[in-house]
Amino acid sequence: MTARSIEFSRRAALRAGALAALAVPLAACSGGNDESPDPLAPLLAAAEADAAAARALGTDAVAAQVAEARAAHAAALKSEVDRLNRPKAAAPSATPVPPSGVDGFRDRLAEARKQAADLVGGLPRYRAGLVASVAAGCAALQRVAPPLGPGDDAPDPVAPAGALPPEAIDPLQKALAAEHAAVWVYGLVSAFLPAAFGDAEKSGMAEHAERRDLCRKLISAAGTSPVAPEAAYVPPKPVTDSGSAAAVIATAESDTAAAWLNVLTRTDDAALRGMALAAMVAASRRGTPWRAEAGEKPTAIAMPGQAQSR
Repeated sequence: MTARSIEFSRRAALRAGALAALAVPLAACSGGNDESPDPLAPLLAAAEADAAAARALGTDAVAAQVAEARAAHAAALKSEVDRLNRPKAAAPSATPVPPSGVDGFRDRLAEARKQAADLVGGLPRYRAGLVASVAAGCAALQRVAPPLGPGDDAPDPVAPAGALPPEAIDPLQKALAAEHAAVWVYGLVSAFLPAAFGDAEKSGMAEHAERRDLCRKLISAAGTSPVAPEAAYVPPKPVTDSGSAAAVIATAESDTAAAWLNVLTRTDDAALRGMALAAMVAASRRGTPWRAEAGEKPTAIAMPGQAQSR
């Protein structure tokens, strides 16, 4: 979602000039001499097994989306697991094709989503962001077709207790800017959507408004003025009918997921990470049916918030 040059930069790393300034962060993410099993290895094994099982279902279109997304999860997780090269726990044997076909992925996606979400609060920042994207991607898949879900919606946003970590203020301002834009988009499309979309439109706007207000509260409590909304925003493409309206909503949802991923990877506060993850999951789940309505492929974004998913 563009908004007078509002963009969410997804730089892989900050490039400071002094090598000394880089020494501590690089050492912190190197893995050191940690000999404990890699906590990401079970996520990797599950993603690989799901991708293989989905491929085995042949030409089924829903299974193909599951296979593609879970293969993307596996590739991202494998790259990180291989990078640290920690001891590997004994991997479970690959789960066979579910006897119920695509329906068998309902529980598998729910378990994979929970397995990833449970790790987010305690991982180093980069890994927390990676795993959060996997959790949100599984949540998005749950909305692709009835046999896969519907899954549970994200919990209502809850303000973290205690003071807002200073490093979180700037990314939270960017998340607030994205929420402002999303609220505006939902208001814009009301004139172009049939009455059948009224409930989805109203619930989407209400949830973004709730998160917007929570962001304002957190930022104000930290002694900083919350960023104000723009008078108007510029959609990536003109909104002229229901299809283009659905597309601009899908873009707004994708952008809010990216903004909240930026919050999650800029703090070590577990409660704030939980709030950011809930926002990512909610945006990813809402975005899937809007992408389907707009005819966008794939219907579910495999790694919400990550640069390669856009």
